[in-house]
Amino acid sequence: MSNAFSSIKQGLEEALEFSKGNASKAVIHEFTAIDVKDLRAKVGMSQNEFASAFGISVATLRHWERGDRTPQGPALVLLNVVAKEPQAVLRALQS
Repeated sequence: MSNAFSSIKQGLEEALEFSKGNASKAVIHEFTAIDVKDLRAKVGMSQNEFASAFGISVATLRHWERGDRTPQGPALVLLNVVAKEPQAVLRALQS
């Protein structure tokens, strides 16, 4: 059995156990909700600058700041990383 197959098999077995309520082997990543307006203010950017810097549409950013919508999935992950290390993210995104 190849290493890739073994890894995939292990992952599937862990997913099945997790779906049955046994999370002992599963690694679960949970990200906290972000106050996007506060985060943007801490970074010191306008809405246009923040949206452009992190690849977010200005309309989406405005919805998040008003509370009409909340960031989900990859956007929530990105915002959590920006909250912890904004300069590192900006450096990583520079061309």
